[in-house]
Amino acid sequence: MTTPWTEAQVTALAPDANSLSAARKLVGRWRECGQHGTALWGRCQGSGATPYQTIVDLSGPAYRCSCPSRKFPCKHALSLLLRWSAGEVAVAPQMADYAAAWIGGRTARAATAERPRTPNPATAEQRRVRVTAGLEELDVWLGDQVRTGLAQADRSYRAFEAVAARMVDAQAPGLASALRRLPAAVATRTDWPDVVLREYARMHLLIAAHRQLDAVSPALRASIRTHVGYPNPAEAVRAEAPVRDRWMVFGSRITEDERLYTRRTWLYGRESRRWALVVDHSFGSPGFPADVPALGQLADAELHFYPGAAPLRALWGERHGTVEPFTTLPADANHPATIAAALAAHASALGADPWLRSWPMLLADVIPTRTEEGWYLTESGGSALPIRPGEQPWTLLAVSGGHPVTVAGEWSADGWEPISVFTAGEVIDLAPTETFVPDATPPAGPTGSADLTSVALLGTARRAPDLAALAPAIARAADRLPHDPALRLLETAALQDLFTRGGVVPATAAAPEPAADDPRPSLPRPAAVRLARMLRERSAFLPEWFDAARPHDYRAPGALCEQLLEHAKINAGLREPLLRLAGTRGSWLAARHPDLRDLVRLPVERSTDTWLFGRPPERRDWLADLRRGDAGAARAELTAAWPKESGPLKAELLAVLADGLGPDDEPLLETALDDRRADVRRTAAGLLALLPESAFSQRMRARASAWIRAEHRMLHTNVVLTLPDRPDAAAQRDGITDRTIEFAYRWNGAPDVSAARLRQVVAATPLAHWTGVLGTPQQAVRATIEDRFRQPIFDGWVDAALAQHDSTWARALFEAGVPTDLAMLRRRELFALLPLPDRTAHLVRLDGSWLSEIEALLPAMGHPWPEALAQHVVLLLFERARAAARRPETHGASPNAHRSLLAAASVHLPVAAAATLSAVARKCDDPAWQRAFDQLAHDLNNRSMMLEELR
Repeated sequence: MTTPWTEAQVTALAPDANSLSAARKLVGRWRECGQHGTALWGRCQGSGATPYQTIVDLSGPAYRCSCPSRKFPCKHALSLLLRWSAGEVAVAPQMADYAAAWIGGRTARAATAERPRTPNPATAEQRRVRVTAGLEELDVWLGDQVRTGLAQADRSYRAFEAVAARMVDAQAPGLASALRRLPAAVATRTDWPDVVLREYARMHLLIAAHRQLDAVSPALRASIRTHVGYPNPAEAVRAEAPVRDRWMVFGSRITEDERLYTRRTWLYGRESRRWALVVDHSFGSPGFPADVPALGQLADAELHFYPGAAPLRALWGERHGTVEPFTTLPADANHPATIAAALAAHASALGADPWLRSWPMLLADVIPTRTEEGWYLTESGGSALPIRPGEQPWTLLAVSGGHPVTVAGEWSADGWEPISVFTAGEVIDLAPTETFVPDATPPAGPTGSADLTSVALLGTARRAPDLAALAPAIARAADRLPHDPALRLLETAALQDLFTRGGVVPATAAAPEPAADDPRPSLPRPAAVRLARMLRERSAFLPEWFDAARPHDYRAPGALCEQLLEHAKINAGLREPLLRLAGTRGSWLAARHPDLRDLVRLPVERSTDTWLFGRPPERRDWLADLRRGDAGAARAELTAAWPKESGPLKAELLAVLADGLGPDDEPLLETALDDRRADVRRTAAGLLALLPESAFSQRMRARASAWIRAEHRMLHTNVVLTLPDRPDAAAQRDGITDRTIEFAYRWNGAPDVSAARLRQVVAATPLAHWTGVLGTPQQAVRATIEDRFRQPIFDGWVDAALAQHDSTWARALFEAGVPTDLAMLRRRELFALLPLPDRTAHLVRLDGSWLSEIEALLPAMGHPWPEALAQHVVLLLFERARAAARRPETHGASPNAHRSLLAAASVHLPVAAAATLSAVARKCDDPAWQRAFDQLAHDLNNRSMMLEELR
């Protein structure tokens, strides 16, 4: 029986993020699924009447689906694999007919393809002749390039592509690939002359070696053939002697080039201390074999290495035992994982195979360090290895926290490229972060290299290299090189490049101060994995996740800190819980990150210097902190500094008084009413209106009495208004102004400034005044008011009810209805002031004809929805589903017409409702609604698992 793959193995097969996201939504559409041997199959209900037949051959893997998608694997195959990985696909005694037919055809074709083929010596010789002719043409072209000068040569993409195409015709794909990489380097790198000369010298050296192919050792001959691009059949590689070891997986990368996907997996032998690189290719989609263990896993297996002078690439051979995780690394004094030992191993490999572009390394007890010159990996003694320019390994820095870690990566001419980091018994993948960084200056090469590059730019026809500028060993060898200036330059450059790369001397760098310890418990691994995915997808379940995590007060693992900080930067609503979860490690990282430096502030200290000389945000936070601890002291500090304050900060400082507002704040607020800034005056008036016994409130009462009076009749009450033509100076001081743009009332086609003033007076008057004038709130809203002023008065009452949090007035205004359809948001705010049982009872009374009203008011119901409301919403949706089944053509009957309500239900329904939703889905006769209810049940189950992982 085939062991189910992990979810990570399945997600790695996805051709893109959209396919994976779509696959997760198909969970409730599967029927007749099964697994037998290496075959996996199922039927998925799509938008049509006939379900899609989906088959997966797990031995490939390979995929077959009757859907029209051109992606491999399609979303249906991914969804089926996800169900299998979750244990939701049962083992069947035999394959379904359609699966057996397809699997049988594949087996027959594979048997035909695996017949041994005897190589034809004549064909091999013909290829070698063709390759030799092509290489000779390339060598002439290389000489012409440096003879004329790189500055004068055609460096366009078309020029390089023409030569690369010639190499493809000559059956030398290795050199064609090297040529096709050069246009990008010319366009994006400031040191492109060095890169181009280095590649030209490398190719010339390879051509010269190919001429001596029969005279070199078999191992070097194999390397030459590999770099040129001769085929190396798998059966020939498997004939090589196997190397058995317990191979640890330290990294995996998938790249794509013109729809050809390549997966590289780095293995390290636990006993042999030997590196191996397993390379897989897949055209059209990343459908790689699932035989490679996951990151951090160990396999007791045999590997067959491709022949070469410095063998690295390998094929899997016989497996022994099962795959298991490794939590420790072997320690061996004879194989130290130091920078010096790693550079020596690289030099040895480069000496054996001078065309190597990179070599894997394992460095123990190094600290990632960011300096003005770039990034480094630093040992305790100060020795450092530079990280490749353009890399931004913030995740590595976060995992380290300034403490030593073990890092796996590749060393090349450009520097170190991190692959993974091992710490606390866990291997953490370091996803590529390479970006175009114009200011990233490559390290300067030796003086000799610079002189050779200058000659190549000008051309050997104009200038000869200065051999005295080269290292003595290189200069002596250059004297014995061919007399053709162009070829002599290329071979001297090749020697200089190898001398430089093989003789790298470690740099020095000072490690940063380590982050402080965080004593809180670590976030459980399943919860951390889920949170990382939710942050990438910006899931709507994030608020619930953080609410559930708050009582546990977890700290995030270092690998998650950068993602938390990046999300906190763009999500103000969740910023505090995100930063809290990131903890001291997140604060330490943010202090070193130029884009996140201002996100996490240092704890506010009650220092007079902070208040007197701090930046505006620091001063505001200092005052707010003082206000929470000693309201009187904060008021005294602000009063003393008030005459000297200016700018937008003045209103922000005054707003701090809202916390613990009391009568003692009135003198300062009255002073602020005379300020020159309008925002300060508005802030002061808004705070004074919250003090019912203040002089401001008394003035507003008197002004309301003069402007508005009531005439009580037997059956009703008339509201009589006497509005002044212009507000007097006292009214203007209290904030009664002609703000027509803000309120936009109109009468007889013109702006109605009187209505705007009336609203301001009503909003600033204590609600108790209207109770004395008009009676209870219910009586007040039934009073007869002139049509012109009914809207402003109601708006003013709504403003006052919301500001003063008066639930009695909120109920009366809500039940009276909002005078305008544009005020639905304010109607929801009034609804939120009602007690929860009253809100629930109101919504439960509404039937399906009020779905728009229900949907508008649901955001005021909190999370999760009460049980009675949840049942009512599910019932209303089920009624819509039944209506859709009876009359499918009815407008607005499909789930798409209610997608916002369904989205809200997936977030706020109690997780216990998942079983009910699954049962409702089985009762739906409309396929679209059945899928909608299945998706709701799936979302609730996901939320349930999400909450369970935090316990």
